[in-house]
Amino acid sequence: MFIKICGITNEADALLSVALGADALGFVMAPSRRRVTPSQVADIVKRLPSEVATFGVFVDEDPEIVAHLVDEIGLTGAQLHGSEGIRTLEAMRQRVRFLIKAVSADGMSIAPYLGYPVDALLLDSEQPGSGLAFDWSLIDAPRLRKRIILAGGLRPDNVAEAIATVKPWGVDVSSGVEASAGRKDPVALRSFISNARAAFERLGAEAASGGGRGEAYNWEENL
Repeated sequence: MFIKICGITNEADALLSVALGADALGFVMAPSRRRVTPSQVADIVKRLPSEVATFGVFVDEDPEIVAHLVDEIGLTGAQLHGSEGIRTLEAMRQRVRFLIKAVSADGMSIAPYLGYPVDALLLDSEQPGSGLAFDWSLIDAPRLRKRIILAGGLRPDNVAEAIATVKPWGVDVSSGVEASAGRKDPVALRSFISNARAAFERLGAEAASGGGRGEAYNWEENL
């Protein structure tokens, strides 16, 4: 189970997400309505339990800047949403502990990305942050032999179906649990995390009975 709440802009939402069971938080450090400054992120991160994974979200940022911010703030890693190629990723791989590369899953093959030197691929819709979902039936995560984080259009009312269909390594949500841009809705947040965790547990039970995707993956390993 890997449940990530992205677009965190304030300490209250960060602490609530963790209290409700989120495994990871994301902070947008690129042009966005949810953008936060490095100093804001640092202030939030230092108040979080050490076991919570934290990621800076960047778009076509200089690898040196990404590595510096991840190290200076004390983040677990970086989530990249731009056109970063293999060379850029290889440069970051030497400096950043955990890399997530976001790619569009809307009607296109993600095969070219499976060999990227990253720890996980985040599958999003064609318009990241739009709250729109892509066709989940296009993806069978276990067959890809890569950590797959499902994003794009996830909400409390559809996350269980999404997990059952895709069987991802983890899920990521931002606008689907917001009251307004950058402000989380406590009720939606609680429902999303609860529904996602229950769906992952069902996958685990299926695997244990021989009808699922095999041995459960320990997401904390190498994090």
